[in-house]
Amino acid sequence: MRYALRRAGQAAIVLIAAFTATFILLQLLPGDAILIKYDDPSLGLTADQVEQIRVAYGVDSTWWEQYAATLGGYVRGDFGYSTQYGTPVLELIGEALPATAALAALGFLLAAVIAGVIAFVSTLTPFAWLRDALRALPGVFVSVPVFWLGILLIQVFSFGLGWVPIVGADPVAGLVLPVITLAVPISAPLAQILVRGIDEVQLQPFVTVVRAKGASPSWVLWRSVARNALLPTLTIAGVLFGELIGGAVVTETVFGRTGIGRVTEQAVANQDIPVLQAIVVLAAFTFVVVNLAVDLVYPVLDPRLRDGARRSKSESAPTAVEVSA
Repeated sequence: MRYALRRAGQAAIVLIAAFTATFILLQLLPGDAILIKYDDPSLGLTADQVEQIRVAYGVDSTWWEQYAATLGGYVRGDFGYSTQYGTPVLELIGEALPATAALAALGFLLAAVIAGVIAFVSTLTPFAWLRDALRALPGVFVSVPVFWLGILLIQVFSFGLGWVPIVGADPVAGLVLPVITLAVPISAPLAQILVRGIDEVQLQPFVTVVRAKGASPSWVLWRSVARNALLPTLTIAGVLFGELIGGAVVTETVFGRTGIGRVTEQAVANQDIPVLQAIVVLAAFTFVVVNLAVDLVYPVLDPRLRDGARRSKSESAPTAVEVSA
């Protein structure tokens, strides 16, 4: 419980730091988004009306008052109003989030499958050429730009072969190419860490003992090596899952999907500061929550961490001689 509370406190500090950095970059730097948008003679607004709009959005107050008001609103779940549409930011994000969440979850699942296939097949195969080819794939995947991969998949599988329609596709078919586009770059670091973990665990003495007892290579891999090799992969998986929103922005823009990516694109084009700030904080929140979950699951999967915690606790406790003294 003490470990969980400490990690939760660290997560809260990271969130506050991310919010503060976003506030400084978007609201304190020179430039008034309200004036840029509404102080336009073609809109026919008077100076008093523009000032009323600035008051309504709270940009006329001091920076510490804006910081306190914005932070208090985020704590209450109030992200303010969009300067472009005038609707609550929470409503805009709530409408776009399910599509992005589905894309990110399926993309991460496919990335994990691809990484697992590369790692385990390259370990079990008796053919050196196949092993070398599979282990070279992550280096190729990680160097492929997401937008280029998306355009290539559309050109080949949609326009060329006609297998996956882009225009007028049903929800399931419309996810195929975006999920592949998002999964391929994410699978590269997962596969690299998993392959390295398998190679390192196979050199451990306990694996040699298991092999000496006559266990087959597949039995050794699945029963003795896989669980230990998955631990470092779990850490990098938490980091990558937190970055999926960034990848989803590019993917949704390429495929014209409605989601957080489209909302972000429109917010940047229209300098919609409240929406941009909410999306950045949402990305930070996702990253922190996923990594917090990984940190809490890690001791469950690795008994050495639990034993280390027990030993440190017992060593810190006073002995009977010390108590009597």
